[in-house]
Amino acid sequence: MTIKNTWDDLKLKELEQLWEQGHPISKIGEILGVSRNSVAGKAHRMGLPKRTSPISSTRKQNLSDTKDNVFNDKIVPLKIKLRGVQWSRTKCCWPEGDPKQNDFKFCGKDIFPGRPYCDKHSLLAFTNTRENS
Repeated sequence: MTIKNTWDDLKLKELEQLWEQGHPISKIGEILGVSRNSVAGKAHRMGLPKRTSPISSTRKQNLSDTKDNVFNDKIVPLKIKLRGVQWSRTKCCWPEGDPKQNDFKFCGKDIFPGRPYCDKHSLLAFTNTRENS
């Protein structure tokens, strides 16, 4: 049984050149006729400089668009917006406004004991069915 080495000197040189030019790992694999994982592993073993993830680059850019948890008029995912919301078990968590809008927040007043909302919002949220009969 013979083992075919997919990495000859020519491919290694081409990998290094493509890497330095900044081509995506998937594209390099396509050009060289090997898998993306093969390219990543070989680049690591060759000691080529690490790449920044396109996902983390986008995330850093989105987070840098915020200043003091105030978002511009750009469309920002709700889960990113909510990172700036202050949460507390002792404050009312009644939502105020549209969660998709930049001015969305929670009430924040002191809670009614044993409930997640203040007096005003507890009256709205909790009803006693016996009182309605």
